[in-house]
Amino acid sequence: MTQSKLTALSHGTGATVRNAEQGPPRSEGIVPLGGSDAVAQGGFTFPMRVYWEDTDTGGVVFYANYLKFFERARTEWLRSLGIAQQKLREQTGGIFVVTSAQLEYLHPARLDDQLFVTASLKSAGRASLTIEQQALLVHSDSHAQEPTLLCTGSIRIGWVDGKTMRPARIPNHILEQLS
Repeated sequence: MTQSKLTALSHGTGATVRNAEQGPPRSEGIVPLGGSDAVAQGGFTFPMRVYWEDTDTGGVVFYANYLKFFERARTEWLRSLGIAQQKLREQTGGIFVVTSAQLEYLHPARLDDQLFVTASLKSAGRASLTIEQQALLVHSDSHAQEPTLLCTGSIRIGWVDGKTMRPARIPNHILEQLS
């Protein structure tokens, strides 16, 4: 995907976009995108690259690593909303934990592939959130080709007391930041 294609996707978001020649994204390379049919509207997109550590002996992403990709995107999504999880734990004593994960694998990602991993809030309850996520392949060989959907996930995270690990209500200020 070219710089102009990425710029078009992020138009109006004020996002800084990195291209493949700039290397793997760092924190400032996290890009909320909009405008692509393949990327969830109103969602958050985290660019990343597939490394050796992510693959099996065949150079294909090991299936469980999509959970790691999704975790990174969720964490950066929350951070982009001003919700830093370590600070949150220190201030409230609570933490988010995954209570359910459903994934569907559609196509493989391979070594050196550039991906977009999305996160968007599907529903929010008093003690849990359901987040829809996608991993998409960014095509470097075609300027007009939309990203290919590789994996989808529905992840439910619950709020618990960090010491007792018992369910608790999500603090109101967090729910307000998410809406």
